[in-house]
Amino acid sequence: MGAPKYVLLSYDREAEFQGEEGYEEIWALCEDVVDLFADPPPPARETYELLGCAPEGALRKALAHARATGSAPLGELTLGILDKTGAAVGEWYLEDVRVLGDRSSDRDLTLRDVTIEGTEPENTPYDDPTCPPMSPGYRLAGPEGAPYGTCRALARTHEPPDDPMEPPARLLGCTPRGALKAALDSGEEDLGHAKLLRVDSSGRAVQAAAEGELRAWIPSARGPGTVDLTLDLWSERPPLAAPEVWEQWDEGRPATPNRWARCGTEGRRFWLRTALDNHEHGRPDRPPGTTYHLDGRHITDLPGFFCALGETVNGPGGYFGWGLDALNDCLRGHWGAAPPFTLVWHDSEVARRCLGVTPHAVRRPPAFEELLAFLSESDRVDVRLA
Repeated sequence: MGAPKYVLLSYDREAEFQGEEGYEEIWALCEDVVDLFADPPPPARETYELLGCAPEGALRKALAHARATGSAPLGELTLGILDKTGAAVGEWYLEDVRVLGDRSSDRDLTLRDVTIEGTEPENTPYDDPTCPPMSPGYRLAGPEGAPYGTCRALARTHEPPDDPMEPPARLLGCTPRGALKAALDSGEEDLGHAKLLRVDSSGRAVQAAAEGELRAWIPSARGPGTVDLTLDLWSERPPLAAPEVWEQWDEGRPATPNRWARCGTEGRRFWLRTALDNHEHGRPDRPPGTTYHLDGRHITDLPGFFCALGETVNGPGGYFGWGLDALNDCLRGHWGAAPPFTLVWHDSEVARRCLGVTPHAVRRPPAFEELLAFLSESDRVDVRLA
């Protein structure tokens, strides 16, 4: 049997919800897993109708193109929710919008009912963008508020499909202990809730991997006394990029910088989650006025910037934010660096060439100049490009 990569813990979900310790004892050491990793499915594209629409600008042009070719791209679309006075009381967004066609409105022949297809971004402030009573409808806009006209109502033409069924995770070569071993020996079928941790080669927990319900077991082919366990997951699965990150942490917290640079963009995003989970809270900040040197050779995407910044402040494997909101929190102190401080950004031309080259969208990552402006406007970071 090989060295265990995972530890299975008993887990009381209800206790954790009540603020108590959710897990109690080690149930098993596990050599490996199957069917654990999966990227979240892409956001579902849905079809909507903008009822009673008076199109303007790019929307009007897209309608003309759609009539000629069958459909036309529009991009970002914002629906400003209006109250009875016509004042905006909220916004709802769609990304990657495509205009599919239009027809005369049943209630007003001077208006159009426009059919569009788009993706609702995550964490939209309104799940149901219904207008309040007596509202005239919605104000339509594109990037940077470009006017696209108005519509009186919004209709979703069909419900999104159910999420596909995912297979359970299988924990291979497990050595059961404690209450789990007793349950298996007695033939008990209700094995209970469990939490799975990824551990490094020394057995230290690196990161929580999954939570779920133990459903079944069989003798394992990986050695005498070992079993293979079936875990039905209720938690989010680690992404497909997780194994390449965990391999970099297999000998413990990285001792040399830029190990994250071997990962692609998704791996770098997960590296930031791993770095946060391993951040040493409670250590004193370095004093205000400290100068930090940012190695910019591998900053080819936004996650790479935060990986490099975390290591600049807190050493290899360090964390100092994974997005602008989190960075703003770190700049308040108690995350390794007391502001204000100086950041010398070496090889900054790499990031200047690579950041902010994606098309405009609601959740577009900041470009290089926007990132510099965010850091400079806070009055907590003096950025010097080198």
